[in-house]
Amino acid sequence: MKDVAARAGVGLKTVSRVVNGESGVTPDTERRVQEAIEALGFRRNDSARVLRKGRTASIGLVLEDLADPFYGPLSRAVEEVARAHGALLINGSSAEDPEREQELALALCARRVDGLVVIPAGDDHRYLEPEIKAGVATVFVDRPAGRIDADTVLSDNFGGSRDGVAHLIAHGHRRIGFIGDQPRIHTAVERLRGYRTAMEDAGLPIDEAWVSLGSTEADRVRTAAETMLTGPDPVTAIFAGNNRVTVTVVRVLAGLSRPVALVGFDDFELADLLDPGVTVIAQDAAALGRTAAERLFRRLDGGHDVPERIELATRLIARGSGELPPAS
Repeated sequence: MKDVAARAGVGLKTVSRVVNGESGVTPDTERRVQEAIEALGFRRNDSARVLRKGRTASIGLVLEDLADPFYGPLSRAVEEVARAHGALLINGSSAEDPEREQELALALCARRVDGLVVIPAGDDHRYLEPEIKAGVATVFVDRPAGRIDADTVLSDNFGGSRDGVAHLIAHGHRRIGFIGDQPRIHTAVERLRGYRTAMEDAGLPIDEAWVSLGSTEADRVRTAAETMLTGPDPVTAIFAGNNRVTVTVVRVLAGLSRPVALVGFDDFELADLLDPGVTVIAQDAAALGRTAAERLFRRLDGGHDVPERIELATRLIARGSGELPPAS
C-alpha cells in the first residue's frame, strides 16, 4: 500500500478508502490510485482484512451430490448472490452421508466462513449450535434442519406430489405406482404423503405393492418398476419421486408394448424431446438457492428475526406422458 500511495501521490488512508470502496475520494484521485494498483500488481491482503474486520467474505455450501443436475442451478444461484455481496463461495458434497455432511460443515466453519447454506443429509444438526452461537449464519435448503431451529427454504413437495398424482387420476388411472427415494429423506416422505393423500381424496385404495422407497440406483428402480408393471393387476401409471428415478422408469417403459402413463417430480434435460414428452412436477432449483442465499446475507447484515420456514410453489408441466389413458 505504501508503494501504491507513493506512486499515486496520496496517503495510505486514501489507498485504503479506494481499495475498500469507501466514500470521500474524488474521481481523479481514485483514478490515480487504480492506475497505480494496476501498474504495481497490488493485491489486498485478505488475511489481514479478516483479522481487522472479523469477516472472511466467504460462505460455504454443503450439497448432497455435485453430479446431480438438480443442484447445478441451485449452486449457481447461491454463487451469484454471494458474488453480488462481494463474497466467495466454497462448496462440497456430502454424498448423502450424515457423517460426511458434519465433517464438511465443520471443516468450512474451521476455515472461518461467514455463513453456511446446507442441504442436509442427516436429521440431527445440534453439532452446528456452537457455530451458530459464534455467529456463523446458517440456512438449510431443500430439506429442513433436524433438532435445531434454523432458517429453511423448501419446495412444496407434498403439494406438488399430490397434484401430480391427481393429474393421473383425472386421466382415468386407478392403479398408480409410486417409486421414491430413501424413506429417511424428508423430500421422499413428503412426496409419498402427497401420493397417498391424492389417492385417498379420490377414494382409491392403495396396494402396498405399488409403493417402493429406496436407493435411486438404476437397478433398484428398474426392479421396482418391473414388479409393479407385471402380475394380474399391474399399475397403469407411475409417479416417479425424483429426476433420477424418472430417467430409469423412462428406460423401463420404452421396452413395453403397452402405454403406461408417467409423471415425474423434478424436470430434467431433454424431457420435452422424448416421445411422448415427460410430464413433470417442476421445482425451481435456482429460486431455492437464491432465496436461501438472500436469507443468509440478511442474517449476516444484522437480521435477528426468528428462524423462518419458506416454502416455494411447484408447477405441473404437461407434455404427454402424464396424459396417456389407461390401456384397455
